Amino acid sequence: MDYKVEHIGIAVKNLATSIPLFERLLGTTCYKTETVASEEVNTAFFLKQSTKIELLESIQPTGVIAKFIDKKGEGMHHIAFEVPDIIMEMERLKKEGFTLLNETPKLGADNKLVCFVHPKETNGVLIELCQSI
Repeated sequence: MDYKVEHIGIAVKNLATSIPLFERLLGTTCYKTETVASEEVNTAFFLKQSTKIELLESIQPTGVIAKFIDKKGEGMHHIAFEVPDIIMEMERLKKEGFTLLNETPKLGADNKLVCFVHPKETNGVLIELCQSI
């Protein structure tokens, strides 16, 4: 299956301080912020040429991103790949022996259906599959 890198997700403690930092770093403005209640995160998106960067801030102190930062610190959280048919790709990966973190796709940021592949089977990198809806 051909994968296109859709975005790189970076866990941050605070969007209010991280957005200006990444605007200076990338030389571009944040084009979108969004709350994703199902993931308990606030997100901020940047586009530099054809590369999207997503900053993720936990809404809850016990949320997945907060736990990630407590364990590993701020930094790269996941790589997202765009797929044309997320259901088909999830079935293919299950047949290949990968563990998916959700059984069905769920609504994610940026108007996408998403599913995550467990990092224990991908050399420690959390992989997100996403499909535009």
